[in-house]
Amino acid sequence: MDGEHFSGDDDAAVGGIAADRLRSIIERVERLEEERKALAGDIKDIFTEAKSAGFDVKVIRQIIRLRKQEPAEVEEQETLLDIYRRALGM
Repeated sequence: MDGEHFSGDDDAAVGGIAADRLRSIIERVERLEEERKALAGDIKDIFTEAKSAGFDVKVIRQIIRLRKQEPAEVEEQETLLDIYRRALGM
């Protein structure tokens, strides 16, 4: 069995798992999670800036959520909101 001995650094199957491939996948996810954390901090800073400029952050978040939706879906929600408000006498 000489020649079939693999070191832990090779792309050897350990228990049927390609260790280097697994390590690569995990490290890539970890890097992306760090980037996401940094981006979340940047977004928080922008909302802090908006608040200090006098904008209502809650409303800004609603607008961002609406902009992600399809126009027909937004229209349907607004129509239902209007109907529900009128039903409640608002």
